Amino acid sequence: MKISARNVLPGKVIALTKGATTAHVKIEIAAGAVVTASITNEAVDALGLAVGKKASAVIKASDVMVAID
Repeated sequence: MKISARNVLPGKVIALTKGATTAHVKIEIAAGAVVTASITNEAVDALGLAVGKKASAVIKASDVMVAID
């Protein structure tokens, strides 16, 4: 895979929940941390995603927000 994004977090799909049009995919990365992505159901099918399958969270953003209570 060649990609311009530099924040690629390899891991494993631990949960996959499809909604009407959007799915939530949870990927367990290093040290038990979990990243959740919202993608289309079509993308889930095209990528062949399933629980237990290897996948990477790719993060490409111009801004990252930080908040506190």
